[in-house]
Amino acid sequence: MASRASRPLGAVTRGTTHPNRLRRVDNWIVEACADPLRAAADPLVVDLGYGATPVTTVELRARLAARVRADVRMVGLEIDPIRVADAQPAADPPGLTFARGGFELAGLRPALVRAFNVLRQYDESEVADAWSTLCAGLAPGGLLVEGTCDELGRLGGWVLLDADGPRSLTLAARLTTLGSPAELAERLPKALIHRNVPGERIHDLIRALDDAWHAAAGYVPFGPRQRWLHTVAAVRAQGWPVLDRPRHWRRGQLTLPWSAVSPTPPVDHEVVTRGERSPRR
Repeated sequence: MASRASRPLGAVTRGTTHPNRLRRVDNWIVEACADPLRAAADPLVVDLGYGATPVTTVELRARLAARVRADVRMVGLEIDPIRVADAQPAADPPGLTFARGGFELAGLRPALVRAFNVLRQYDESEVADAWSTLCAGLAPGGLLVEGTCDELGRLGGWVLLDADGPRSLTLAARLTTLGSPAELAERLPKALIHRNVPGERIHDLIRALDDAWHAAAGYVPFGPRQRWLHTVAAVRAQGWPVLDRPRHWRRGQLTLPWSAVSPTPPVDHEVVTRGERSPRR
């Protein structure tokens, strides 16, 4: 019998996937994560929880090989052994292989991990431990991209992390089908999706984007791209620390430092109570 430590960490996901579902995050990875991957001694990338079919793993490997590093090694990991077996016809070793594994990354030390639509089924309280376990398994200088998207990949949100923790949040949308930035709230990463409530920074951001979008209604005749460009420019003018440039906005993207949107720490009621009981001086 295998020991508990050798078992993959995590739970089997629903497995829903479609061709090109992850193209937005893939294109972002190709640009934002290119330098660390090119500098890596071992260009190993792990796609964690690829789902019922390996199509999105195959796509990521092809994009990275064509645009970042031809010798990239991609390993798709799934907890479900049936999914691993079903993926074998798509394997192209040594550049593309599939294996059983979870948050422990099957003992691999990748330069990059993509974990998409994995944590969505977990409780928010489990996110920090999952992030910590994944980042602990990275090679030195490695990166983790964790997030979620809708079934067709039209809306998405992801967090970039390294060994020190979360670095940034990116929101992305297909602008031709975007009715309002408020729709992005439905596809926030698990760490934020339940924080879209008054008093939280992510709620303030979504509200600011939505207000700016409606204020830019006059740009509708010029197309959704121009409307989005003016929306992002407006929130940046309000003081939001937007990290990317207009050429990224044109793709329907927006990236901010994690500190600008991170969840508000819980109130330490014991400290508050002690403070209230202290005599005034």
